[in-house]
Amino acid sequence: MSQFEPKIVAFVCNWCTYAGADLAGTSRTKYAPNVRIIRFPCTGRIDFMLLLKAFQNGADGIIVSGCHPNDCHYTSGNFHARRRWIVFKSLLDFIGFPSDRITFSWVSAAEGTKWADLVNEVTEKVRAMGPFEELKKLDDSLINQLSHEGITK
Repeated sequence: MSQFEPKIVAFVCNWCTYAGADLAGTSRTKYAPNVRIIRFPCTGRIDFMLLLKAFQNGADGIIVSGCHPNDCHYTSGNFHARRRWIVFKSLLDFIGFPSDRITFSWVSAAEGTKWADLVNEVTEKVRAMGPFEELKKLDDSLINQLSHEGITK
């Protein structure tokens, strides 16, 4: 029997984390191939309902990563993302959602090795947890209802 290979979705900032991931690639730094990157102009633009949609569509784990504090291309987008993440994580914990499947991290454009280490760490953590099947069973109506009620806004 083959080992479980988790599907991990990374929501990343274009200016820092995406550039750091690119640096890891051009430096030929080896890391797990389990991550699929979705690039945003800034982590401050991420609607956290997208994380639930990613789980619903088959993700086993998620990484949200952007510029370090005080290093945002848009001045304060990463602070906005961090505040929203704290509120969203509190909501997830309140409803019993396993928020440990989501990793929030800062990776700069010069930290290709840090990106590779982060991906490897998250891949191993999620592999140990096993597949995440719970949200695949939900229909769009619940997620749309949460979105319309302004849970993440």
